[in-house]
Amino acid sequence: MSMSMPSGGGGGGIPVMSNINTTPLVDVMLVMLIIFLITIPVINKTVKVELPKAVNIPTTTKPENITIAVDKNGQVYWNDKAVPDSQALLDQIKGAAVRKPQPEIHIRGDKDTRFEAIGRVMYMIQRGGIVKVGFLTEPDHGVRGYRAR
Repeated sequence: MSMSMPSGGGGGGIPVMSNINTTPLVDVMLVMLIIFLITIPVINKTVKVELPKAVNIPTTTKPENITIAVDKNGQVYWNDKAVPDSQALLDQIKGAAVRKPQPEIHIRGDKDTRFEAIGRVMYMIQRGGIVKVGFLTEPDHGVRGYRAR
């Protein structure tokens, strides 16, 4: 009596299936997709608030407004005059903050300016006590909802 395994070369056995049946996998994935599509709107609950509508209003330049420009190298300009360092900028902002009525500060940043440079200017404005700050941008001519007339 010998115990041996049958070899694959003999007899009429069932041939080995070498590909994977993916039909059950596709069925399960479709059922999961349907479940997710049904449950996502239920899960996505937010606090009901009415957001304000944004309108792009051209700025009216008043003589008392101050424009701070930041070029792409991070150099800061106070009404077109270069500011040597951040302490000098803070001193100018503090001087403007005590005026009555307090002027608005408009920040003009080059599109290639690092956000860090704009952030430093905003921090100095906050430390100086200015309440109204705005950012000046170029309008999108013919891009994303802006209609040329």
